Amino acid sequence: MPIVELHVLEGYGAEDKRRLGEALTDAVRFVVPAAPEAITVMIHEMPEPHYYRGRTTRGGAAALPDPKELVRSYLAAMEARDLAKAEGMLGECFTMQFPGTVPMTKLKELIEWAAPRYRFVTKTYEGFDAMQSEGAAAIVYCRGTLSGEWPDGTPFDGIRFIDRFEVEGGKITKQDVWNDMGEVRGTARKAEVRP
Repeated sequence: MPIVELHVLEGYGAEDKRRLGEALTDAVRFVVPAAPEAITVMIHEMPEPHYYRGRTTRGGAAALPDPKELVRSYLAAMEARDLAKAEGMLGECFTMQFPGTVPMTKLKELIEWAAPRYRFVTKTYEGFDAMQSEGAAAIVYCRGTLSGEWPDGTPFDGIRFIDRFEVEGGKITKQDVWNDMGEVRGTARKAEVRP
């Protein structure tokens, strides 16, 4: 039964400590074949006056937002076409790439690119997965299916997608999108042409 002990400075809330406990449990499970209930995580809080570095009392940094929740909020804002809210969640050097496009840096570019491809699209999520990269970014994958309408008003649904996001400093810095929309649309067009 693995036991992990963590010392943090005072000031982190219950939700921050829950996230730490879950993340440490998952980190152990990457290496040790143990069920989550077999892993014990103990978080010890250190009062601020008892922590010194360089002869100076130091305080803890604020917890970063949950990257999965940030991505969920961003996707909800995009689906609602609340572009101002969605843009507020993006980093300065944000880039996104969709199938068949060059990288885009503005949400307006995405809206213009998508306009002749479909009237609207909604996502049904099967899951979100988050992990820390070897660098500074947290990586979030979301996967599920797309539904909506083609430009002629014909409905579509059940189209697979997966999105990969990079999150740094509480902002989304990169979005990569893969889906079967082109293949499904191509099959639908071939069916329309057949006698």
